Amino acid sequence: MAYQTIRQEYLQIPVVTRAYTTACVLTTAAVQLELITPFQLYFNPDLILRNYQVWRLITNFLFFGPVGFNFLFNMIFLYRYCRMLEEGSFRGRTADFVFMFLFGGLLMTIFGTFVSLVFLGQAFTIMLVYIWSRRNPNVRMNFFGLLNFQAPFLPWVLMGFSLLLGNSIIVDLLGRDLCIAVGHVYYFLEDVFPNQPGGGRWLRTPSILKMLFDTPEEDANYNPLPEDRPGGFAWGEGQRLGG
Repeated sequence: MAYQTIRQEYLQIPVVTRAYTTACVLTTAAVQLELITPFQLYFNPDLILRNYQVWRLITNFLFFGPVGFNFLFNMIFLYRYCRMLEEGSFRGRTADFVFMFLFGGLLMTIFGTFVSLVFLGQAFTIMLVYIWSRRNPNVRMNFFGLLNFQAPFLPWVLMGFSLLLGNSIIVDLLGRDLCIAVGHVYYFLEDVFPNQPGGGRWLRTPSILKMLFDTPEEDANYNPLPEDRPGGFAWGEGQRLGG
């Protein structure tokens, strides 16, 4: 019974959030169990180009360090804000959400080559937080009951908390600047520039992603024959998650 409940709750998580969070947890578990090592996962352009270790383009986004408070903190924020984006401004637009992942990951990989960051998962999480905060500027936040602020300040609050956890200030500043810059580029091209005089949409989700991830919209005027309905009866419509 408990297994069925957990499985049901797990399957109710939006598909992109579920896939990315699961991959991060499984990768960390594999390192913890010594099935693999971080040296097989980190971002190294030389190994990618010369030894064709292309998996590093993905795995460096999946490892958040050893299991501990810092890991749990990152997983909570990754799950929370990834899910809120997917169920909020990207609701019904899974392909657009996947494209945002690819666009952000590509820019971070390019910039990460020049700033020598070997794991980009934390920066990617802050990018998601930044985009959510810019799309919800009037939301009031409460950080562990200690600090009240508006949503756009959340990335900077997280940076301060990360420093309190003992993370390197240089690495943290480089990572935060990188993720905020990438997040702002996406936010500007997607939300700001198209609404400016003479502006337009420069980011367009490839049709192949729409074919893979977006289900065709149903015709609201279509009324199936009784024999086409499940069990021959007109079943009521289910409520969408978060609706």
